[in-house]
Formats: sequence, C-alpha cells, structure tokens
Amino acid sequence: MEEYLIVDGYNIIGAWPQLQKLKDTELEEARDKLIHMLAEYQAFSGMKVYLVFDAYRVPGLGKKYVQSKLRILYTKEKETADELIESLVTKLVGRRKQIYVATSDMMEQHVIFGKGALRLPSGELLTKIEQSRREMRAKIRQEPASKRNSFDSNLKNDVKDALEKWRRGK
Repeated sequence: MEEYLIVDGYNIIGAWPQLQKLKDTELEEARDKLIHMLAEYQAFSGMKVYLVFDAYRVPGLGKKYVQSKLRILYTKEKETADELIESLVTKLVGRRKQIYVATSDMMEQHVIFGKGALRLPSGELLTKIEQSRREMRAKIRQEPASKRNSFDSNLKNDVKDALEKWRRGK
C-alpha cells in the first residue's frame, strides 16, 4: 500500500515549539528546518511527502518544486493551503493508497476525513519524526563494522598479500 503524507507547512511551524520560536524572526529558516525534518522522515518512513505553504497574500501562480526528494507546493494567488490540500487529497485518493494530512486545524481535519484521508495532528507528526530519528541512530549504532562495505573485506588473502608487497616495494 502506498502511503502519502500532506503537511500544512505554516500550521506545523506554528504548532511545533522549536519552529514557532524561529517563525517570528527567521521565517525562512523555520521553513528550511521543516523541509529538512520532513525530507529525513520521508527517507526513513518510505512515505511520499507533500509540503504545502500558503501564498495567498502573494501575487503569482503558485510554485511547485522538489528539494531532497520532498515535494513542496506554494498555493496560487487567493488560494489557501486548505484548498490545495483538499484538491491533493481528492487527486491522490484511491485503492491501495493511504493518505494522511498533518494539520492542527480542526475544520480541515474534518473536511479531509470526509474525503477519505486520515488526520495526523501536528503533535503526533512531531512524535513520529522524533521516533524515526531515534530508530535511525540506533540502527546506525547496531551495524557492526564487518557488515560495512569495505574494499579489503572483499579481497582474497593472496591478493591482499600481493598488494601489501607492492605497497612496501617488494
């Protein structure tokens, strides 16, 4: 089953303490930090993540781009993130697909639930991201050095001996 996560960017920034502190002084840095966290989470979880930011106060056609394999979308002029999220859910919903929407907006949670997506409150997403980071660190620590792909572990002893003699000039 394919899993998708659609994230209401500014809603999450306003809900997570470490990003909320940044938002008032360094909004771009808060966005970058969220992008980095979600890209890491996407790589570990295998979910396809869409990050949606409001741009309804900014004139333009909306923007879509990929950064670190994370799909980032800015809304069009006079379009809200909620509207874009709802249209994404409608487009993605289907058989063998599970769609989650991360937002703390209760009205939006009810609307997307009615369209077939599951809601993921911002606090729960933060917990999932922190858990995946812990699991990643534990996995890295557990991997023994012998399992690492080193060049000399793949060589036969006679080849190792010949290379060692050559290195020493014999």
